[in-house]
Amino acid sequence: MTTFTVLRVGAAVCALGVTLALTACSSLTAATTPDQTILAACAADKQVASDVKIDGSGSSSGDTITTERLAITADVVRRTAICGGHLLVRTFSASSGATVTIYDGDLSLPGATDNARLRRVDTLVEKVMAEITAKYGDAIAALPGGGSDITSVYRLAGEYAAQLGDGYQLHLYVLTDGLNNIGTDLTSQVLTTEQASDLASAVNVPTLPGASITVAGLGRIDGDPAPSALAEGLVAFYNELCVKTGAKTCVSVTDYTAGR
Repeated sequence: MTTFTVLRVGAAVCALGVTLALTACSSLTAATTPDQTILAACAADKQVASDVKIDGSGSSSGDTITTERLAITADVVRRTAICGGHLLVRTFSASSGATVTIYDGDLSLPGATDNARLRRVDTLVEKVMAEITAKYGDAIAALPGGGSDITSVYRLAGEYAAQLGDGYQLHLYVLTDGLNNIGTDLTSQVLTTEQASDLASAVNVPTLPGASITVAGLGRIDGDPAPSALAEGLVAFYNELCVKTGAKTCVSVTDYTAGR
């Protein structure tokens, strides 16, 4: 609201012919695109290491959920391309060894200026997402059944970050309903905040300083919606687990919002 008011006042002053530099008027009225906002937030000293882990268990395999997860992945692809870095997309199920890689490669935008590079982002996102979408179904089908070992992906993320080195900042995205049933059982009860904290404290996770961790889709299952109390308990558990890694940013949500 405040930003909108300032823009309105600035435009009015320029229209009245008050002596202001033309560049000042332009800066007040010029729109900042979402891509420019992403670019402005990129780390100056590190490349992005985007690690997308997609839960392939049957409880969250519906068409609507798949569409949502691919949309989130597209947003991650966009951010990685704009900032420059490496993208790894994998599905997982019953263990850290039960994974299938869908995409693994560097993303960057050629061009002499920021605007020139940003003009190429749509084409690159479409190309990468076409490959990911084409491989998605087969990757899910190739996973062994038996449940979800969601907490194991943190170790895999730590290995990924270590392989890339200090010049990268880890951005981990875990797309899951949160219903871990291997090792730590999150399916048999609705967790209170205290119970979630106790369970998380018993899980071994790597130290991931400086990382950004987003767990999205918690409580989102195929069929009837999960009770809100269940989703709230899962949010509390994954928040505690993220804090335990020492990550810089922790986001645990039912619904992902682009730009978080």
